Amino acid sequence: MGKALYRKYRPKSLSEVVGQEHITTTLANAIKAGKIGHAYLLTGPRGVGKTSIARILAHELNGLAYDETQNHLDIIEIDAASNRRIDEIRDLRDKVHILPACAKYKIYIIDEVHMLTREAFNALLKTLEEPPAHAIFILAT
Repeated sequence: MGKALYRKYRPKSLSEVVGQEHITTTLANAIKAGKIGHAYLLTGPRGVGKTSIARILAHELNGLAYDETQNHLDIIEIDAASNRRIDEIRDLRDKVHILPACAKYKIYIIDEVHMLTREAFNALLKTLEEPPAHAIFILAT
């Protein structure tokens, strides 16, 4: 069985992302300069590459090669459309203090973050404001 076109041609690095040069250039320059933020917010309409950029950014921040077929232990992707309740965020808050297993940063990609309940987002807010030094959040909405 063949691969879907969006999987076949999905970019593997920031330089391969098409149509978002202003974003990818800014992120690449920040990584080169060592000016890493503790949180990133990627917004835009459906299909512009928010989740793809988030995954690539997570790997590049940790100096890892991006391979969409493998999951990395220190890159945690959460679908907030399915995991939108306060219990999931409390679990994240409890685990965020655990150091990365083998990478420099433990990176949390929260996709569809706008789907979190009000209570869940309020619970996440404290961690976003004062994260541990080893944690980076990438929010896509």
